[in-house]
Amino acid sequence: MWDKLALILLIIGGLNWGLVGMFEFDLIARLFGGSDSALSRIVYILTAISAIWGITMLFRNHAVDDSRSSSHRRVESHS
Repeated sequence: MWDKLALILLIIGGLNWGLVGMFEFDLIARLFGGSDSALSRIVYILTAISAIWGITMLFRNHAVDDSRSSSHRRVESHS
């Protein structure tokens, strides 16, 4: 559940940064009353926390993929 929530926030943050970079338009600030508003700051902070969480997902997914591929190889070798 936390991984999906973090991924959603990272997608929102990434799209928002894309808008800022391409059009100088901050959607989060527009939706929540400016970049200095409490709600905007909360979204920015949650997005930053999601990025930190995403670092852990990077390493966890790699370990899970390795274990799945090695078990898959064992099944194939018995066939």
